[in-house]
Amino acid sequence: MVSTSPSRELLVGRLRSERSGRAARIAGPFTPILLLLVWEVASRSGVLDARFFPPPTSIVGTFADLVAAGTLQNHALATLSRVGVGLVLGAVPGLLLGIALGAVPLLRALFGPIFASLLPIPKIAILPLLLLIFGLGEASKWVIVAIGVFFYVFYNTMGGVLQIQPIYFDVAKSSGASRWRTWTTVALPAALPSIFTGLKLSVGGAFVIIAASEFVGSRTGIGYLIWSAWGTLSVAKMYVGIVTISLLGYLAGLLVALLERRLVPWSRQ
Repeated sequence: MVSTSPSRELLVGRLRSERSGRAARIAGPFTPILLLLVWEVASRSGVLDARFFPPPTSIVGTFADLVAAGTLQNHALATLSRVGVGLVLGAVPGLLLGIALGAVPLLRALFGPIFASLLPIPKIAILPLLLLIFGLGEASKWVIVAIGVFFYVFYNTMGGVLQIQPIYFDVAKSSGASRWRTWTTVALPAALPSIFTGLKLSVGGAFVIIAASEFVGSRTGIGYLIWSAWGTLSVAKMYVGIVTISLLGYLAGLLVALLERRLVPWSRQ
């Protein structure tokens, strides 16, 4: 008689796995709350140094004060405007050049080494040069964000085009499609998943770059808020700035993901 114990054990194991996964999904959203509670208790009991890790309740109070005064909104709008302009200035040429170099081997051979040599340069390291050229105004901040965004979009776009099967280009060519029509109807749609990957990365990178650039030569922005709070040892205000820019980056990433689901429905997993 054939034993069924292995099958029974396998079924029991699957049921346990499903139950544990369900429990993890239910408990997952409450994990940050538990972490904040532990932080609150540890800070107020002296386990954590309240000078560097103030209780979350005091951070929330500082957040409310900044919102009530309109200070946080003004700084957030300044940062968002700089990120938005920088994204456009960097993503558009990154998209166009990525498609061009991905689709035309000659352009890739001529200009590929130039971009490859510029890529390793830390983008924030050229901020002093940009300040000399564009001054302390908005232009220098737009450009530094645009430079960082460009490389994310450019390399992901070019990589997406290079992954296209050559037969698609051959079919377009044999159908009499012009080079421009081939790029817009073949290369661009096929590269869209990679392009959106680059956009997601560039959004996160843009907030990192703009925060660092606002430390210097700026009187507005979340980066300035963090830096000025450091200068006055207002640690709770520093945490407000850090959490705010993290939240802005997260929401911007969600917006790009929503746009991707609308424009590239075939890339859904």
